[in-house]
Amino acid sequence: MRTAIQLWTLREHPGPQDELFERIAAAGYDGVEFAGLSDPVETAERLQSTGLLAAGAHVDAETIQSDPAGVTDELATLGAPYVVVPYLDDDHFVDAAAVTETARKLDELAGSVEKPLLYHNHTHEFVPVGTETAFDRLLAETTVGIELDAGWARAAGRDPAALLETLSGRVPVVHLKDVTADGEPTDLGDGVVDLQAVVDAARAAGTEWLVFEHDDPSDPMASMETAGDVLSSLSTE
Repeated sequence: MRTAIQLWTLREHPGPQDELFERIAAAGYDGVEFAGLSDPVETAERLQSTGLLAAGAHVDAETIQSDPAGVTDELATLGAPYVVVPYLDDDHFVDAAAVTETARKLDELAGSVEKPLLYHNHTHEFVPVGTETAFDRLLAETTVGIELDAGWARAAGRDPAALLETLSGRVPVVHLKDVTADGEPTDLGDGVVDLQAVVDAARAAGTEWLVFEHDDPSDPMASMETAGDVLSSLSTE
């Protein structure tokens, strides 16, 4: 499996993109996952010059819906293999009818772009809906892939490694996030997520990319470098 960092983690970095990409490469990552799309031609050149690959891109559902051809073109320019819907709010998972409509919407979005579409979870997808959770019902009602965020799944009370066992062939990208016992994001290796168990389960499920993300790091570059060291210590092959 390859490793990447979700660039949302480094959104406060003040330096130029080429310097940022160089530091990411030096920390041992294979690639980056974009938080939105901008200047794809210039960004693709910087990826090439640093040897980094595009693991995918987070693009909000409204942008995909309004300009699917433009999104497809930008993904192609970056060489990004996946487009990820990063968030849908609580209303999309409030009851069974809402989940059914959300599944329909995701399938429609997936059909509008030429790259595989994934959905990235937070915690609110794991609310009860009848005898199951909204997340489990969504899995049953949509054909889109999943970018499982291990940290948010753990914060919601689920075992991410066990979840990955149910997602075999459907989870090409995993967010390797760590969280505290209270469910707050923390530096990789400082929390309660069993990282090696997640990596092992991801490998068995056919995952291609492990993506580190920290939603609110106090020192983004230090978090990025620490995570690079942790990832190198895990058996990710």
